[in-house]
Amino acid sequence: MQPKLAQGASDLELGGPAFMQELSWDDLRIFLSCTSQGSLRRASESLGVSASTIARALDRLEKTVGYRLFARDKEGLRLTDDGRFMLDEVRAMERATLSIARRSSVGQDPLRGIVRVAITEGLGTYWVLPKLLPFAQAHRLLTMELRCTMDSTDVARLEADISIQFHKPINPDLYAARLGYLHTYPFASQEYGRRNGIPRSLEEARQHRFVQQVSPLLPEGAYERLLGVDSLDGMIALRTNTSSAVLYAIERDAGIGWLPSYALVFGGRFVPVDIGIKHSLEIWMTYHPYIRSSERHMVVVDWLRRLFDARRFPCFREEFIHPLGLLPMMTDVAETHGGRGFLAADPTGQSSGLAHAGASGLSVQRARLGTGGGDT
Repeated sequence: MQPKLAQGASDLELGGPAFMQELSWDDLRIFLSCTSQGSLRRASESLGVSASTIARALDRLEKTVGYRLFARDKEGLRLTDDGRFMLDEVRAMERATLSIARRSSVGQDPLRGIVRVAITEGLGTYWVLPKLLPFAQAHRLLTMELRCTMDSTDVARLEADISIQFHKPINPDLYAARLGYLHTYPFASQEYGRRNGIPRSLEEARQHRFVQQVSPLLPEGAYERLLGVDSLDGMIALRTNTSSAVLYAIERDAGIGWLPSYALVFGGRFVPVDIGIKHSLEIWMTYHPYIRSSERHMVVVDWLRRLFDARRFPCFREEFIHPLGLLPMMTDVAETHGGRGFLAADPTGQSSGLAHAGASGLSVQRARLGTGGGDT
């Protein structure tokens, strides 16, 4: 055991009731964050409070329990032996608290209440949201909280009820189902193609400018590996952390960037860049098994399954389908997912919906820009 703190008796030694009054769940939550983050700075960023607030909470908690929880050094925070013992107990407290919270949430009226869905930003904004609006109108007593983020979301800790992400969760206590696959493909705007030409090979592509998306969910060095280069120096026109900014930049002729293979379905005036590169990600839905007894949650789960059904939406099949090949297969999607109100403002008035990108429009596009429609 670590030595007792020097400042007199701990609150624990003063008696059980006094100890319970002094023990703060907020301080314990900060303790858990510090153990997972490893430093005051990272814990403060994770919780959205100042580092000084974190430090005061740890000091207060250590005084309450009567022993040191962390050794502080230039490397950050290291749990003491007492801290490691206490960590197991606090985690057990957290599990019990979350179980109570889940029971309280599930016990509400069947189709009344809040359902919180966390999803990657691009899928949430451009795929789920257009369908969410009529769903919300059909279930007027439900409140949908759609959290579009490229940060990971911990369903087990009730950061969301349902999560849609690109990685299968490793927590065995969670239910996970693969919804489908997101295929991404390089695109450029038609105007970019007219100004700079559309590369027809990877070697030609390395002479062009690119729009890069960075995110904790995207592996580091992915662009270098895709393009077969050691460094992206001189190749990146814009680096951003949001899918919407990538879309906007490509529309505004900033360079070549990766978009979902269904991007043309939205009516955007993009050109697929056929240089032998495509990328695929698994789409996973995760939720706690406890919500299976909640009718309102399962209504949303079933709706999300239908929204990613590859039989209706072939863009989510395991096999890759070229963006031009998807257009005739998803003509009905334009009615609910068309680009009006989503794509970047077009002062030239050239943006158009899918109705203007039918078979004849595709022929004109191919003839003007010399792009092929074959799979890569």
